[in-house]
Amino acid sequence: MSRREDAASAPFDDVDAFADLMREQPDPPADGEWVDDPRRRRARRRRGLIIALVLLLVLVGAPVAYAAWALNAPVAAPVGTMSTPQVAAAAPVALTLPAEGATAISVSGGEAYLGDTAAGIWAANGGDDPRPIASITKLVTAMVILDAIPLAGSDDPWPTITFTKADHDLYDEYYVQGATIAPMPTGDTLSLHDALATMLIPSASNYADAVSRWVFGSQGAFVDAARAWLDAQGLTGTTIVEPTGLSPDNTSRPSELITIGKLAAANPVISQIAATGTLALRGPGFMVNTNSLLGRDGVTGLKTGTFGLDSYNLLFTAALDVGIGAPLQVTGVRMGGATRDSTNADVLALLSSIRAGFHEVPVSTAGQEIGSFTTAWGASATLVLRDAASVLTWSDTPITASLSTTAPVTYRDGEEIGSMTWTAGPNTATSVVEVEGDIEPPTEWWRLTHPTELGLPWGPPPG
Repeated sequence: MSRREDAASAPFDDVDAFADLMREQPDPPADGEWVDDPRRRRARRRRGLIIALVLLLVLVGAPVAYAAWALNAPVAAPVGTMSTPQVAAAAPVALTLPAEGATAISVSGGEAYLGDTAAGIWAANGGDDPRPIASITKLVTAMVILDAIPLAGSDDPWPTITFTKADHDLYDEYYVQGATIAPMPTGDTLSLHDALATMLIPSASNYADAVSRWVFGSQGAFVDAARAWLDAQGLTGTTIVEPTGLSPDNTSRPSELITIGKLAAANPVISQIAATGTLALRGPGFMVNTNSLLGRDGVTGLKTGTFGLDSYNLLFTAALDVGIGAPLQVTGVRMGGATRDSTNADVLALLSSIRAGFHEVPVSTAGQEIGSFTTAWGASATLVLRDAASVLTWSDTPITASLSTTAPVTYRDGEEIGSMTWTAGPNTATSVVEVEGDIEPPTEWWRLTHPTELGLPWGPPPG
């Protein structure tokens, strides 16, 4: 037998010897007396030493092995629970539309918030029947004239008009009718641009008549041109029988006045004139725009028209800043207002209600708890939103929330593990999700006293 085989078999030989000793029976004594044999005494001592050694190994070795395993065995990872906090939508916004008369409004530039239909007729009340438009007629007159003789831009004065005795006589003709007029001396000259400005800014009816006759030759020819222009624009619900608006037969629907307003605002000559508050010219003199809302709440135009009490009309445009970047482009009409002041107040209230409908909705607070991590040994930490956040939205637009996280690595205070995102219309807001507090490892005592919570060396951690 080799030395390796001898060494391997030695422990088994010792065990066999120990077993033999345990089985060995002493020889019976002679004559009823035990013989005090030295060999037998040595065997007994050797057997006692072996038993003591085995017991010592059992009592000392097993706890040492258990401790080594318990202090190094894997433990279950912290268990996380978390929730996505939902945010209730704000209360719906009610647009402030006047109860009397008729109103219509169109808004462009805010489709992502208001919907694609906002650029059409977004809101209206009072019906869409044709109503007298009074001096709003002069906007149509100006566009029909510029369709026949277009100017290159808002700074193009061409051509020059020389006023005749017949033009001058229109001053007295419209004066006796109680219409707005401006001086037009015989022989005076004025550019077409400035003549249109005098027609639109103070709403001079004698200029509307004179310039339309100068362009078309007669009122009848103008009416034919106006009808053709209206047909070309698809404005079949609008009727123009003369150029000034003094006839109550000049009528239009609120919906078609919105179209007329957009066409006027898109014309650089008319939009520049309509936005002018005051103007002084040789001949007509100093003029003040009849639209006293210019410059208030973003109002940029367009034209007033009235027959007196309960018939005040305002076709208006506004660049309304609601905090979304570029201003909303608003085109609206108010028809049948009681007075000029009440009509203006109705328009301002409507614009204000649109602006108020855009608001920041708070969606989180700094340190807001959304979950936690717990462990079998009693350590824990919370999950919180690091940042306060809000999202800009319109009215009661729904706000949705989504949570994206990964498992922590260190479970230490401040560790970022993901983010929470809220979406409302085109806007989003985000807050970092982080661990608050530290998860300390289990103590040695806990490990030694909770063996069922520990994993086996060859298996996964419990849980």
